[in-house]
Amino acid sequence: MEKWPGSRQQTGWRGSGRASGAPLLPIAALQPQLPPGLELRETQPFLRRSADNYAALDLGTNNCRLLVARPVGAGFRVVDAFSRIVRLGEGLTATGALSREAMARTLDALRICADKIAAKHITAGRYVATEACRRAANCDAFLARVREATGLDIETISTAEEARLVVSGCSPLLNPRIPYAIVFDIGGGSTEIIWLRLAGSRRRRPQILGSVSLPFGVVTLTDRYGGDEVLPPAYRMMVAETAAALVPFERTHRILRHVAPARVQMLGSSGTVTTLAGVHLALPRYTRALVDGSILTFDQIAEVSAHLAGLDLEGRAANPCVGRERADLVLSGCAILDAICATWPVGQLRVADRGVREGILFDLMRS
Repeated sequence: MEKWPGSRQQTGWRGSGRASGAPLLPIAALQPQLPPGLELRETQPFLRRSADNYAALDLGTNNCRLLVARPVGAGFRVVDAFSRIVRLGEGLTATGALSREAMARTLDALRICADKIAAKHITAGRYVATEACRRAANCDAFLARVREATGLDIETISTAEEARLVVSGCSPLLNPRIPYAIVFDIGGGSTEIIWLRLAGSRRRRPQILGSVSLPFGVVTLTDRYGGDEVLPPAYRMMVAETAAALVPFERTHRILRHVAPARVQMLGSSGTVTTLAGVHLALPRYTRALVDGSILTFDQIAEVSAHLAGLDLEGRAANPCVGRERADLVLSGCAILDAICATWPVGQLRVADRGVREGILFDLMRS
């Protein structure tokens, strides 16, 4: 039988970690236990306490996610949250439009979000859509229908704005003592790669040196290569396609020259990395408090990816950190992650169960 990719040996710094949290805990309670020497900090703290509630909604190609939070000190306390896999971008690659079934699923989820927002008496909110709505020919008509049915005014944001929000939401997990960072978000319809220089003690915000949005994610690759049964040749094709798409970004920014002297850290914000972390930790159920902020070495990533690839669809669905809704998507995410790790062999990555929504909340509360 043909062997799966996954035996790659990498050198690099290692670490152990845990992670962070259930949606109804204050951000202080969601902070991970850090490896020695790693400090956790917020960027541009607002340092105030308020009874105001703020809402952030991220409508992606695969998920619909809502977060409602209240500022507390330098962070915030989550007062309500909602997440549902809606697969808005299902079939989009073939047709160029959102399907009737996908729009119906998404509208059902958005009605729940609208009810939650109304119940919490929101002071300010921002509701955004990403790659599926950027690409779909009927996106404007769909968002107009959403506005009429729910009252939610959802804006379709650019890839650059999506990258900025991911960095804003995840930057508290970056190690300020390592000068550069690769931050990525493997989405349903696109994959965002961001190259950062961390600010020194005089400045708090990391500087985005460059970003790229690869025009595929777990839903689009699964649509093209399949997800129920993924054979090694198809997996290698997904890895090769992703690796080829990363070449121009590496050529422009020459990130590899900083990797060998251990001047680069890597942070992943996506369902793929959080799923792999949960599987690696052998959690009986997915627990954000044990995943967000945890560390995965590249060897551990390869081991978990090979394990999942060796299972059939039912076997992957049976894992409590994968589940039936992600069982056909997880190997596409593993292939994208495999290419990222091979392109920049940093040796380990920090897992972030946070991203666009948290970035939106920080923006709203600082303003």
